Order: sequence, then structure tokens, then C-alpha cells
Amino acid sequence: MFEEAQYFAPVATKDDGSVVVELATSHPGFADAVYRQRRNAIAALALGHTPGDPIPTAEYTDEEHHVWALVTKELAVKHRKYAVREFLDASGRLGLPRDRIPQLQEVGDLLEPLTGFRYLPAAGLVPLREFYGVLADGLFHSTQYIRHHSVPLYTPEPDVVHEVIGHANTLASPRFAALYRAAGRAARQVETDVALEFVSKVFWFTLEFGVMREDGEPRAYGAGILSSYGEIEEFRGMDIRPLDLAAMGTTHYDITKYQEVLFEAASFDHLEDTVGAFWDTCDDDTVARLLAASPA
Repeated sequence: MFEEAQYFAPVATKDDGSVVVELATSHPGFADAVYRQRRNAIAALALGHTPGDPIPTAEYTDEEHHVWALVTKELAVKHRKYAVREFLDASGRLGLPRDRIPQLQEVGDLLEPLTGFRYLPAAGLVPLREFYGVLADGLFHSTQYIRHHSVPLYTPEPDVVHEVIGHANTLASPRFAALYRAAGRAARQVETDVALEFVSKVFWFTLEFGVMREDGEPRAYGAGILSSYGEIEEFRGMDIRPLDLAAMGTTHYDITKYQEVLFEAASFDHLEDTVGAFWDTCDDDTVARLLAASPA
């Protein structure tokens, strides 16, 4: 199991058929019985979904919609200052609602005419090979729950803010969507877990936490940065290195804190020519050669 698994609270189905999301004691919603009940109910919706059917509707509360509206408003200010133009343009075309949480079915309906992508509901952790593999088919696994209202600008795990404000706005760009699809094909092309982990780390340091030089300064395009109110203010002060496939595929990262090492593309063309070309052609031998060339 790779490190990404630590992102998610485990989801268990009990003998009586009930679904329980096991929040850590440090989770902001741990002591909130109402929030925990909501998490269980929303996870059950995803577990009961049959691919190909409409995505079940999550009946969000006024409080949950308020959290979305607040985070959307605050992140929009940060995006204008720090996001790459491609993201801003795509966000404008997608037109996500600002005052309420959109349903995943609705997000897919907005995305499909733009880039062909649709969403799949996830109760929690999705195995890496499945999560990345379906990207090749224009499908993106997403949680439906939203962070606890007590800390609206923070979440210890990917919620619907990260999955939609971060990823859906990015997926509304044909150029970014093509990179997601290439990552999915790469995940299907490699056979070993070592190679799959390498592919996933390249994804992490690009489409999750990627930085791009634009107008002479670093701007964010990674969904992890663009959906984090705190991290988007801090990323320019991190150790920003040039794109390097071997380094990205082998660099350790800690998901529990801001990313200290980031990799910067010199331009969108540079990102496509380096990372897109790698995903388009990589196999286990390609990854083995990169690992052999990487410093121990």
C-alpha cells in the first residue's frame, strides 16, 4: 500500500450492512456525532453505486453548503494571484456553482462537453491501479463528503473541495485532461508495483503538486495546491526544482504537511514534452532505467 492510502479514513461495512467511516481521534469531526453520521451515509451512497448508473445524490445540509461557499470565495482570490492561466480559463468555462456544493453527476455533465471526463463516486481509498487506470477512460474517482465546518479552510483528507475545485477545474482544460488520460494509460501499461508507484509519484509532483513558470514567476497548476487555502500561500517558499522524471519518481513526500519539495515546468509545452511523453511511452523497462539512473 502506497502512502496515498494514509489520506483516507478507512471505510468498513459491518455485518448488519451498515457503513462506518473510521475517523482518527485527531480528525476535526471525530467528536461530532452528526458529522460522523453524515460521513457514514455519504460513504454508503458511493458503495451502493453501480458504474454506468447516475451518481446518487448527496443531500447536503445548509451548513455544508455554507462551507463550500466560504472556501470557494477564499480560494478564488488565491487562484487569481497564484494559478496558471490555463487553470483560470478552464475554471471560467466550467462554471461551478459558488453558493452550493455541486452533485458529482452535475460536475460530470458540465465537464463532458469540454473534455469528455466524468466522475465516479468513491467512499474512500481507491486502489492505485484502479484510480489511475480509469483516467484513461475519462473517469475520475471522487469523494462526496465535505470537511468539518469547524475548520472550513482545512481538511486532513481529500474532500469534495479538493476533488472538484482542484481537479474538476483542471479537467476542464483539454491540455490538462490529456495529461490525466496519459497518466491513466501509463498505469495500465506498467505491470509491477514498483513501476506503478513511480508513475503515481510523477502524478503527485505534477498534477497534484505541480508548479509552472509563467510571466517570470512560479504559478501553481497542481490540484493539491490549488485546493489548499494555506498551501497556495506557501508554495513559492518551498524548494522548487526543475522537472526531473527520475527525481519525481523517487522523491519521498509527507502528505501530513505542506510539500517541501516541488518541481517546476518551464512552460506548458515543457510539461507535455517531458511528463506527457513519459506517460505515453513508459513501461516497466522505462521505469527500471530511470530508477537505475537515479542517485540512491
